[in-house]
Amino acid sequence: MKIKSYSLLLIILLFSGVACTDLEEVWYSAVVPETFFKTEQDVKAALYRSFTHARWYVQEDRWQLQEMTADQFAITTKGPHWYNGGENYRYHYHEWTVNDGWIWGTWRGTLMGVALALDSKQDLEKLDYSTVGLTEEDKASHVMQLQTLIAYFYLRGLDYFGGLPIFTSNEGENIPRSSDKETFDHIETLLLAAIPKLPKKVSGEKEEGALRQGAAAAMLAQLYFNAESYIGESRFSECATICQGIIDGDYGDYELDPTWFGPLGFYNNVSPEVIWSAPSEFNKLQYDWMWNRFYHYETYKYFGLDGGAWNGHHLQPSRKPTGEIYTEFKLGNPYEKFDDGDLRKKPYLYKGGGKYEGMFLVGDQISPYGTSYGTQEYKNEVISFVDMVATFKKVGDEYPDIASLPSTMADGEENTGVRLVKAPMPNLADESLRWGADNVIIRLAEVYYMLAECKLRAGEKQAAADLINDVRERNFEDGNDPNPVTAANLDEYRMLDEWGVEFLGEGRRRTDLIRWNKFVNDEWWDHEASDSQHLRRFPVPQNALSGNNALEQNPGYN
Repeated sequence: MKIKSYSLLLIILLFSGVACTDLEEVWYSAVVPETFFKTEQDVKAALYRSFTHARWYVQEDRWQLQEMTADQFAITTKGPHWYNGGENYRYHYHEWTVNDGWIWGTWRGTLMGVALALDSKQDLEKLDYSTVGLTEEDKASHVMQLQTLIAYFYLRGLDYFGGLPIFTSNEGENIPRSSDKETFDHIETLLLAAIPKLPKKVSGEKEEGALRQGAAAAMLAQLYFNAESYIGESRFSECATICQGIIDGDYGDYELDPTWFGPLGFYNNVSPEVIWSAPSEFNKLQYDWMWNRFYHYETYKYFGLDGGAWNGHHLQPSRKPTGEIYTEFKLGNPYEKFDDGDLRKKPYLYKGGGKYEGMFLVGDQISPYGTSYGTQEYKNEVISFVDMVATFKKVGDEYPDIASLPSTMADGEENTGVRLVKAPMPNLADESLRWGADNVIIRLAEVYYMLAECKLRAGEKQAAADLINDVRERNFEDGNDPNPVTAANLDEYRMLDEWGVEFLGEGRRRTDLIRWNKFVNDEWWDHEASDSQHLRRFPVPQNALSGNNALEQNPGYN
């Protein structure tokens, strides 16, 4: 994509923190779209550039801010590894600073996404599509997809930071932040205008990353769903209306997948449940960031693949070092929140031909493809991932018995924690499938759960339970759910448990906790409650403040 304006270049440099020298500038006395767009491929290249950024954006720093600050995942220090200057502790204990990298990466990535999509949108709006062999219908679809993408970046930025600088063009510099309400209204306006002009998904169509009506409608539902925490206004009724419309097919043809793995597996682009995803291409390493962070140095042997990993992330423990389940707090305990009969709770095993079972690496890491051995505390021993955090190898040396072992972020070992396999891995015989699963951003199950929560808040508990059970039943053999949701057992914590189980590791947990006022007010493993409400928003990073003196910091941050 050619950057044709000094203002856009300045925006991207400020947001990215890149220092450039020896720029070879090409100046045009008159810039028109025809200068750059000669063929259909040129148009698509401009369109796809913004979506490529979105594919990157839904991963890494954004995922970590959502999950590593909440009650389901941790990066414990394991011997000499993963202290990382205390960064992992700061996020877990809610002690982040204006200089922490994940926050800067998220601010930068959010506004860069806006700038890229806005630049392409403005160019394509000016282009006569007939000159490149495309139609006015193509133009409307492309322009409104980019408008929806702009709304998406603003929606995520509002969630992380509150009000953002609102760009309606890429001209101008040092734009101040708009208020939370102004940002909310801007997102709403963008989506309301885009929805009727986007195409609807037709039953049987593959999901390959294009934004359709269903995706834009779901984003609007998300905006209303979290309006109370964004702007202090309850908009649950509006959210419920949109969700019901999506389920009824008003915005395109979507259905719950009959299997739990359908929306997640190697061929999830054909799942009727997927509303919007970031496409992956086989062998293009779309999930290598998750591979590196979650898996042990020798997990590749268990998978029957090649290439080691970094042994960092894992589920927070459900059990004390003695093996007892934590009962002191209602949040957390992610692995034990899955019923024992849940098909997803099985250890992950690739079965061949693109089929697999289970979603976790837990217990002895022995599979038909190989055995993973320890390289640190458990050197030459079979690695057995445990749902506990403690330095068991220090019993008899530094600690007299297991009961005396502490369990904190500082007390991990190389086998600490259950590992999640949300994106399936094949073995070497089927290596062509590796990284083949698309990264799902919105799926119909989320719409069911949003509607269920709206009904719960409206006092319609049985209707809420029925919606959740419609999704739950596929997770059990022959649909025999041993612990269905009922009007009697559904409360705010059961609702959060259902969100946590169905969407474990899908980059949303912090938002759900904030919506229920649990993010700072409740406790979970090695995390104490506080009354520091400003922590519901991240600070504007120092790099951004230094680059734009019109920006104001969020309250509560020095």
